[in-house]
Amino acid sequence: MSNNVLSMPKVELHTHIDCSLDFGTAARLKPGMSFEDYQEAFIAPEKCTDLSQFLMCIDPALVLLQTKLALQISIDGMIRQLAADHVVYAEIRFAPHLHTRIVLRTEEVVETVLGQMFESSEREGIYCRLILCTLRHFNEEQSFEVADLVARYQTQGVVALDLAADEANFPLDEHTNAFRRANTLGLNTIAHAGEARGADSVLETLDKLSVSRIGHGVRSVEDPRVLERLIKDEIHLEVCPSCNIQTGIFPRLKDHSLAQLKDAGVKLSLNTDARATTNVSLTQEYERVQKALNWTEQDLITSSQLAIKASFAPDDIKRSVQQKLEAYTVKA
Repeated sequence: MSNNVLSMPKVELHTHIDCSLDFGTAARLKPGMSFEDYQEAFIAPEKCTDLSQFLMCIDPALVLLQTKLALQISIDGMIRQLAADHVVYAEIRFAPHLHTRIVLRTEEVVETVLGQMFESSEREGIYCRLILCTLRHFNEEQSFEVADLVARYQTQGVVALDLAADEANFPLDEHTNAFRRANTLGLNTIAHAGEARGADSVLETLDKLSVSRIGHGVRSVEDPRVLERLIKDEIHLEVCPSCNIQTGIFPRLKDHSLAQLKDAGVKLSLNTDARATTNVSLTQEYERVQKALNWTEQDLITSSQLAIKASFAPDDIKRSVQQKLEAYTVKA
């Protein structure tokens, strides 16, 4: 591991709470778990048959994350991971409805996560904000509920509405009205697209949901018109390279569309997506891209600079993070 890459200040915009339980956290939630048990249950195969198989590997974490205490422990563990990665600003995300299997209501889930997020991030000296996800297989009522939660908690640390999960098998129909409401209310909106489906999914998502960022979007290179649209509208792509290899979108990292996207002038940043499920830290993600695609340290810093610019952080936090990135560049 390069000390330079490890110590580099980083910004992460795309990382899921329920995909990021490290072994120490999982063992606290399920005492007696061995590391072998953890690897088998929480880390997806290096090569999944498709996104659906990858998503199935998240359920063992969800089984554990159904109480306030479990959520607090998981958020604290995640922020410790971010701090170890020298992340200075992160937007973490999750779907509140997935944590209501036993007794919790969605409001309790959000408030618990927000409370722990601020406590842990203040202790670690980093900035964090929260994104709430609706999921492709949710119905319209559930999507409206998530949009309403974003509106309710927008002054308390929630910064955006996201649409996640299986884009290949579930259309946008159940979600367009919720996103229309969110956009009308002036809320930030983002969506996963261009991962399990091609460039047409990105175009459809931009047209129907009016989002300002796309999670993944890596198959946009399949259609030059989509690349033009991303550049014209300054849509930021939250790229998660290792996860894309794991879910079979590209055979190897050197075959990833990152180089084409970057050369075309698309604004993008590097992210982990699923720290546990993919078994990757942001430092490792940086190092893999550096090795496979010959990215320089300046390329990596630029990723974070573009990320903080596209983030939903308050202006004072943006300025603080930009100063940290500039200071590192000058020192380097």
